[in-house]
Amino acid sequence: MPKLHCYVPDLIAEQLQDKAEQAHTSVSEYLAELIKKDIGTDWPEGFFDLFGAWEGEPLSRGEQGDYEQSLARARFVASLASLGFSYRV
Repeated sequence: MPKLHCYVPDLIAEQLQDKAEQAHTSVSEYLAELIKKDIGTDWPEGFFDLFGAWEGEPLSRGEQGDYEQSLARARFVASLASLGFSYRV
């Protein structure tokens, strides 16, 4: 297993040590878990168990409107965004 080295300010190192102690693990293991969570590509545990689990009313997609109108709206919203405005429906 490769070893990684990084440099952090003393205060960060102290805080990291405290967090690792709170988690009852070494700093190395604590950092490895943080990295796994950050770059992990696996599905969350139990994700596929949820398939078909919906018990509410049947889901349906509402009317989408005319494609040209949707495209025009999307372009308008993009132009607002380019000017720094935000738009929410």
